[in-house]
Amino acid sequence: MLVLLIFALPVTASAATSHVLAPTCHAVTPLAHPGAPEAGFPHFTCADGAPERSRYQRSSLWYRIGLAQWDRANHAAEGGPVLMVGTSRFDRLEVYFRYADGEVRRQSVVQGDFGGHWRAGGQIAFEPPVRDQPLADIVVRFDRLASARLLRLRLVDVEDLNWQATALAVAVGGALVLLAVGAIYNLTLALTAHRQFALWQSGWAGVMFVWGALWSQLALFIWPGMAGAPAAQVCTMLSCFAVALATLSAVTALEEGKLPRGLRRAVLLLAGLIALVGIPLGLLRTGPIATISNLLGVAVLLDLLLVALCLALAWRRGSRKARLYTAAWALPMATLGLIEFADIDVWFYGAGSQILVLCAAAWQTILLAVAISRASGQVRIERDLALRSEAQAQAQARLDPLTGLRNRRGFMEAIAPMLEAADREGASFALLLFDVDRFKLVNDTYGHDIGDDVLVAIAQVLGAREGPFCRVARLGGEEFAMAVAGMSGFALRRFADSVRRAVEGIEHTGVLAGSKVTVSIGLAGVSEQKDRTLEGTFAPLPTFRDFYRDADAALYRAKREGRNRVAAAMDGDSPGDGEGEEAEASAVR
Repeated sequence: MLVLLIFALPVTASAATSHVLAPTCHAVTPLAHPGAPEAGFPHFTCADGAPERSRYQRSSLWYRIGLAQWDRANHAAEGGPVLMVGTSRFDRLEVYFRYADGEVRRQSVVQGDFGGHWRAGGQIAFEPPVRDQPLADIVVRFDRLASARLLRLRLVDVEDLNWQATALAVAVGGALVLLAVGAIYNLTLALTAHRQFALWQSGWAGVMFVWGALWSQLALFIWPGMAGAPAAQVCTMLSCFAVALATLSAVTALEEGKLPRGLRRAVLLLAGLIALVGIPLGLLRTGPIATISNLLGVAVLLDLLLVALCLALAWRRGSRKARLYTAAWALPMATLGLIEFADIDVWFYGAGSQILVLCAAAWQTILLAVAISRASGQVRIERDLALRSEAQAQAQARLDPLTGLRNRRGFMEAIAPMLEAADREGASFALLLFDVDRFKLVNDTYGHDIGDDVLVAIAQVLGAREGPFCRVARLGGEEFAMAVAGMSGFALRRFADSVRRAVEGIEHTGVLAGSKVTVSIGLAGVSEQKDRTLEGTFAPLPTFRDFYRDADAALYRAKREGRNRVAAAMDGDSPGDGEGEEAEASAVR
């Protein structure tokens, strides 16, 4: 927009070098052959009013442009003024430059081929050849012109021609880039966030991009055959589709409860009718095109009023999206309303209404994209915080709040992969159950706070053994558990006894007045399996319940035998077999 305004500043200063023409001298003849007239120009009738469309739409319409208002003293150009024609629907356009000595020079374009005459901003430039003789007048001939009321003719100083073309190209190019970015961004948002209004917004921005590329004739770089009537017809359809998509984007973005259903349906129905009307209007080459265009303009104004009413009602009912869309759509809606009431086609070097619509659309697309990005960013942050809180809550649900070790639930989840690996690979696995000896006496003598400190100290000793092959938990009260993989037999018993001694060696100075706290340990496990079965697998691993039952039985035996010791429920490293328990317990002691 800033670039557009900068280029628009010289408009007032160059007004003297640009004349907007409203030719009244016209003639209508049967379709002439290219390069005519060989027998002279037709008789021109100079009268107020436009020619009748029923006469010229299937014939040739002639205009004679006098140069009385073109004061050569105010223009440095030697070749005379350049005729700028706003593109419209016609089959052929011929321009005749007549000089004072009677010589005529002709230039022409046809539908689908503008050659080097096309300019950015939807215009065609005809520059008279430089001669010694002054230019007397200009005669223009349109074959099968769709509407004389939609013509825009200007005379421009040749020195200003390149400047104006550059200004329009920069403004249009910048707006198209913004529209393309907005269309891609909103499409990405629609696909990732599954938002319906973003899909409509993407479609609207995409349609406006194609419309702008065709209207400005920048698309002729890629598709020169669209020059003239084909581009004008497609642009008419696209403009109607764009209004419908913009309406869908604005209305569907508002919450259901913020709008009356009848109003919502009425707006959407009107938008659909506008889109449907655009199809036959775009295809028309004859008939009351200007009248239908005026009626369509009334429908567009009604659509704008209804959309504004929807935004106002939703805003009043507390819709944040209504505020966002009001800020985004204010400029495009005001622009559409302006071009329906004011004749601004002569602004911005003859591209007034279209360039304003294009830039307003780019403004709306970028503003809405930025706003949606902020809103999506906030939603993403809130979602990440919620996921983080949920993860923390789930983690806390698996931890013992006093010691920080896993609780029973967390312990079961942590050792499940270890059991699966041991069962699949035939590896060793063992479960150790710890119970603090005479813990009730500690609580009764020193209090529960001191008892909690004792449990925390023991948890720190056990937690120090935590690793890839060792999982530790507090199952409840004064009972702890440890799962060990990859260790069996004498090494496992030695490991269990080292843990027992480490607990016994904890200094509780200042807490228990130097008293020692010991634990009894029950051990159950299986050793590594060397041979597979006939099916190529190892013998099934006992379940956790089997391990726990045997380790618990060994723990109570350790209690009965005097505490502060390790008792193993093993015979051949197989839990569930009680034979030989006494011998194993004696060996451990």
